[in-house]
Amino acid sequence: MNYKFNFLIVLILIILIPPVKAQSSEINLTGNLYTDSKILFEDGNLESLPQIKFQSENKKSPFLAGLFSLVVPGAGEIYSENYWRAAIFLAIEAAVITTAVIYDNKGNDQTEKFQNYADDYKNPDHHWSVVKYAEWIIEHKLSGNDPGIITSDDQSLPPWERVNWSLLNENETGSHKLYLHGEQQYYEMIGKYHQFSPGWNDFPTDQISNEPISPNFLYYAGERGKANDYYNVASKAVIGIYINHFLSALDAVWTTIDYNNSLAVKMRMEEVYFADRMELVPTVKVSFNF
Repeated sequence: MNYKFNFLIVLILIILIPPVKAQSSEINLTGNLYTDSKILFEDGNLESLPQIKFQSENKKSPFLAGLFSLVVPGAGEIYSENYWRAAIFLAIEAAVITTAVIYDNKGNDQTEKFQNYADDYKNPDHHWSVVKYAEWIIEHKLSGNDPGIITSDDQSLPPWERVNWSLLNENETGSHKLYLHGEQQYYEMIGKYHQFSPGWNDFPTDQISNEPISPNFLYYAGERGKANDYYNVASKAVIGIYINHFLSALDAVWTTIDYNNSLAVKMRMEEVYFADRMELVPTVKVSFNF
């Protein structure tokens, strides 16, 4: 949007400006408005009117703006004085960080829940026992001959302390070898692969095939799936944080460039025609871009 104002007071500025030579000819102007008006009018050099362009001294650095927003989204927009955009990026940052923290905590709580469900060996209703899994292997795969897999009959001990894990892995006949208790893969395997179904407390001990899926297996798998869903949401929120930083940095660069170009001042001599003459009048043109 352009606004043009004629300020005669600008004459003071013109007087302070030294004589200017027109760029398109060899005509020398004197700096006297009346004399220069006659020279330009008589020689037909009106297109050579002198023009001076001013730019705001308060320029911003696009590089700094981008760097600020890359570190803290919205900071570059504040630097370039675009506060609405800054508020938007800061709000997005707060939202995605909050989402990431909340859902990561939910995932941790849900993980603790399903792991406790499997490890509660004192509860006969819902636990997974590596001893029961080993007994099923000994009975149905080793013809009842235990090579030393089960190391203790003391049922007061946790099941994972009552087996020789190396011998157990050597005699497993499925496609996977059970990881040590406590590892992430341990808790994934017992609720993912049918091979480990016999370890669930409600699995029939006389069942030769490990294909039947017990209700405890299905419940545990569902609870573990919920934890994974929570972690997936948290992971996407973290990705959103990186995207927000990147987009804010790009926007800050663009906003700063736009800020630097938002105000331009042009001063020139505009010809004004009278009945018997033409004179130059100082004119200021202020352009706002938004």
